Amino acid sequence: MISLINVTKKFGDKVIIANINMEFEKGKIYGIIGKNGAGKTVLFKLMCGLMPATTGDVIVNGKTIGKDLDFPANCGIIIENPGFINGLSGYKNLKLLSQIRGKTSDDTIKEYMSYFDLDCGDTRSVKKYSLGMKQKLGIIQAVMEDQEILILDEPMNSLDEGSANRVRELLAKIKDDKLIILASHHREDLETLCDEIYLIESSSVIRKTQDTLMHMVQ
Repeated sequence: MISLINVTKKFGDKVIIANINMEFEKGKIYGIIGKNGAGKTVLFKLMCGLMPATTGDVIVNGKTIGKDLDFPANCGIIIENPGFINGLSGYKNLKLLSQIRGKTSDDTIKEYMSYFDLDCGDTRSVKKYSLGMKQKLGIIQAVMEDQEILILDEPMNSLDEGSANRVRELLAKIKDDKLIILASHHREDLETLCDEIYLIESSSVIRKTQDTLMHMVQ
């Protein structure tokens, strides 16, 4: 579903990702790990069309980003901090987002909010939400349209253990008809979810097994 062919990304003279080649298949969960600043978020932005590669091609479902399309239309994303309209409630934010494509019903939004212990009748504005509540909203907006591709940068950030377990259960449940790529510093995410794990180190991507990478995560 996603292919990166000889992809390099530079900022000025600084090389963030150097000549990488990767293939991601439907029906799998891929883990991306590496130290802070290693290039994980940059890699995700390249795959989402949020920034262009310096050289090389990023191909999603047979179409090259920047040539055939600007952004993949079937992609649910969490990258960095989820962004919402601070003056609106959580439900109204999700409702507004759902109206852009018209692919999600009110009932689906309410079901996801209930699943993550968020009250759709809560009239508080999002600016009054805790970081964990905002993260739950970000996860809901990424999955609520049943997108084929999910690219999730540290989806468990700010979540308590119960909420993190619900995310893991959800991803495991829906993975068969999706491609899921996630970055995580949590050992449990890698052990329980990921079929393949890639380490970003020194601008390169190295494929490793779960066992050989466990010492690198919490």
